[in-house]
Amino acid sequence: MRAGSARLAPQDRRAGLTAQLLAITVAALLLVAGAGASPAAADTDLLPPPQKGVLLIASPTLNDPNFFETVVLLCEHGDTGSLGIILNRPTSVPVGEALRDLPGATQATMSLFLGGPVQPGAVLALVRAREATADLRRVLEGVYLVGNAEALAQVLARPDAGEAVRVFAGYAGWAPGQLEFEIGQGAWATLSADAATVFTRSPARLWSDLIERLKRPRIIRHEPVAIPLS
Repeated sequence: MRAGSARLAPQDRRAGLTAQLLAITVAALLLVAGAGASPAAADTDLLPPPQKGVLLIASPTLNDPNFFETVVLLCEHGDTGSLGIILNRPTSVPVGEALRDLPGATQATMSLFLGGPVQPGAVLALVRAREATADLRRVLEGVYLVGNAEALAQVLARPDAGEAVRVFAGYAGWAPGQLEFEIGQGAWATLSADAATVFTRSPARLWSDLIERLKRPRIIRHEPVAIPLS
């Protein structure tokens, strides 16, 4: 896919963002492009292994400020590493202000999200869609990663963009085997994702809501959660 161009505005210093544009072509950002992980299972009670389309819920004891009380959507996972996007860190910066150099984006009033500590000047976006196109990469049923700046401009122009598009600055990345190690150490629990959860209208409550879901006895009965939840 051809790389497009967009630029984060200087006003985004409040969110610790850089003003330099990094191409948002998926191939340039994904550490594990082509890893070929299978979609997450539909049953959220089964605590799926780390794979594309799975949520990582930070343990209450995970004190790393980069991931404290975060919910991460795994967009890629394979032999060469993992890439995820933090879903519950909205900023006060409107997308239209952050991407003022992207044609058609200036009218986007939804909040820019902080997607993770890696390459904070890189722009990624998730969109709700029925099927993949040349510029959309499937993450899970109904949720796609936008492939370039031109495609981002198009989805931001959708009438429902405020509810169907999320734009992120930066992402989270793990070296091969690193995420599995962290899960084994109790840093993360996993749940299968769905579009409604990814595009929740209450991102500030997402982590606590999922922690409560993990506490349900029917989940513990299937496979004990390896993190303290009290």
